[in-house]
Parts: sequence; structure tokens; C-alpha cells
Amino acid sequence: MTRHHPDTLTLMEYSAGNLSEPHALCIRLHLDQCPHCRSRVDTLDSLGAVMMESQPQVGVSSDMFDSILSRIDSEPDMTEKYIDAQAKRLSPLQKLLGDNLDDLPWKRQLGDVSVLDISERFPGQNEQVVLQKLAAGGKAPAHTHRGDETTIVLQGAFADQKGVFNQWDFVVLNQEDEHKPVAVGCEDCITLSVLSAPVKLTGTFTRLLNPFIR
Repeated sequence: MTRHHPDTLTLMEYSAGNLSEPHALCIRLHLDQCPHCRSRVDTLDSLGAVMMESQPQVGVSSDMFDSILSRIDSEPDMTEKYIDAQAKRLSPLQKLLGDNLDDLPWKRQLGDVSVLDISERFPGQNEQVVLQKLAAGGKAPAHTHRGDETTIVLQGAFADQKGVFNQWDFVVLNQEDEHKPVAVGCEDCITLSVLSAPVKLTGTFTRLLNPFIR
């Protein structure tokens, strides 16, 4: 069960088609497993269609915006009709990477962390798109972020000072966040991250490696 979700403004940007392809992929992967957020996006899509059909001279007031947010938050989850259709199609992740994440050409980075940069699969995008694998029970080096980082958990789980993030949980971090993730459970934790800038190591010794991080 997913416990960490995209915020409403991010879902609105997704519904409007304003997100970059890598960020939209993270949202789609989360939506595939989260009926709560799917319901919110369905509502946004419906409201967007109604607004597009409205007369062009009609403006959108702040009251209307607040009303849209209120309606999204009050919509019930719609789950049953989605389950069968989901089982019959390939997920965006399978189309991109295949069925077995463990078979990918991982490269050991630091200690318990392996990475695979897949940015080239998103030509024309400015962000770095990286898969990261944290060995079961392993710890990632303490770090902060030089820019924004959007992450979705693809396998396993990790914990930091903000809590436990399980499979399909959605995480957004920025320059104000410093953490040291630890893989929990009995399997490797694999995440997909979209970064606007490289991370910045903050450990006593690992910070010396910052000039080599891209």
C-alpha cells in the first residue's frame, strides 16, 4: 500500500501535460499502483475537459481554483474497474527496462549503492534520470541535493528521518533535505530518480568525492 503520494499541484501539472517525460513516467508508475491518486487524476482530467469546453472569455477565479482542489480531495477512490485492465498490459517500466531489474547493467558507485544512468533514453530532456540500487540492509552515504530530486520506489523499501518509503511510494526532495537512506526488508531497494542537479555528499570522508559526481 502506497503511503507517500504526489501533491495536488503536481497531479494537476501531470493532468495538463506540463511535466517532462521523466517526471511524467514517475507519476504514471505511481498511478498504476495507487487508486487514490488515479481517482484524483481522473477528476482533474474531467474538470479540465469541462473547462476546455467553456467559453474562452470566461476567466478562472481563485474561488474556482479552490473549488477544484476541494472537489479533488473529496472524490472517492475508483479501483475495481481498473484492476483487470492493468493486469492485461505492460507497465511503462516494463516497456522501458524489461521484466527483471536485477538483470540490468548496474555499476557499483559507493559501498552498498549501485547505479544505472538512463538519461539517454529521454532525448531532449535536461534532467538526469538514474536508477539506484541499495543492497538489502545497506546504507547510502549521507547527502543533500543541489537541486530538485523526484524519486519513486520500484522495489523493496528504504527508511530515513522522514519515515519508511515502500514500493511505489513517491518522494520529492530539494536543497533543504539531507538524509542517509537505509534499505529495509530482505530485498534490495531499487528506485528511479529524476534530478535537476547532482547530489552533494555530506559525510566526513565522502564529501571529498563531490568533484567526481555527475
